[in-house]
Amino acid sequence: MTSTEPTESTGCDGGSDAASQAPVPTVRGRLRYLLVLSRPRFWFYLAGPVIVGVAYGADAVPELFGPAALVLFGYFLVPANVLLYGVNDLFDADIDAENPKKAAEDGRESRWRGDRVVTAAIVAAGLLSLVTLAVTPPIAWPYLGGFLLLAVGYSAPPARLKTTPLLDSVSNGLYVLPGAAAYVAVSGTYPPTAALVSAWVWAMAMHTFSAVPDIKPDRAAGIRTTATVLGERRTYMYCAGCWALAAAAFATVDPGLGALLGVYPIFVVAVAATDVAVERAYWWFPALNTVVGTALTIGGLTRIVRPADAGLPIEVWALVVEVWALVVEVWALVGVIVGVA
Repeated sequence: MTSTEPTESTGCDGGSDAASQAPVPTVRGRLRYLLVLSRPRFWFYLAGPVIVGVAYGADAVPELFGPAALVLFGYFLVPANVLLYGVNDLFDADIDAENPKKAAEDGRESRWRGDRVVTAAIVAAGLLSLVTLAVTPPIAWPYLGGFLLLAVGYSAPPARLKTTPLLDSVSNGLYVLPGAAAYVAVSGTYPPTAALVSAWVWAMAMHTFSAVPDIKPDRAAGIRTTATVLGERRTYMYCAGCWALAAAAFATVDPGLGALLGVYPIFVVAVAATDVAVERAYWWFPALNTVVGTALTIGGLTRIVRPADAGLPIEVWALVVEVWALVVEVWALVGVIVGVA
């Protein structure tokens, strides 16, 4: 997928390329393949914005754990990733067959090996989104509907936005919509326009940076994307410009958070100015985004419980630490499962 996600793992048995193309024959095999397909290392690209949206939308601690917050987090943690990347892999099967990244033996990439059962699971992941509508107010539905339309339209015909330069980048604002939906569901109001614009432009840059490693295979397959049109050096400039704009826009909402986002243009300039391979730098983003997302979340929580408040801070910050420790542990466990199952 030419987007903000890397793809995951080789065949179920870790064997040859021919074996990686074979159908998944068992329940265990299908479940593991769906896990690999969902890109576990990048689950928080969708679920993370939900956490941030809830942190800034809530006015009291109980709202952080309300039904809407929990259901949205649960859906965008796994099912939404199965839908997003499943549709991508299904419609990119022929193209990925020529992509050398998809034959990697490092456990990060996988070609489409699904069957009717896997396809049905992807459809079910989309239908499961109806649960999110049941627990959120109508004001949040346009954001949820927008995510579904872009998640499918990005890869599936007739839209197949990923093959149209600039639209491939703009459409990846879909990663922002879960957070916007969470904010609206908890607060009952629309998010600040500047914050939404900032996040959308940030996601555009993330997508286009992730497309740099795919420039050669995409050109070989005849696919036109923002990155293939610009080329590597100008793509770096495009990403740096988008991230700088995102930081400036967020600074109008909160100068401190705007400064925090300033790390991204610095990062891409550093990659462009050094001999660090973009394929390697690409895999640093989950860690960078987790650190930045954690800082954003803490910033939101300080609106609810300030350090000067008596009694609560210790418990709240202990809870934050425990939750993020659990997230890291689960993330690590998933990585182990994907690597050895």
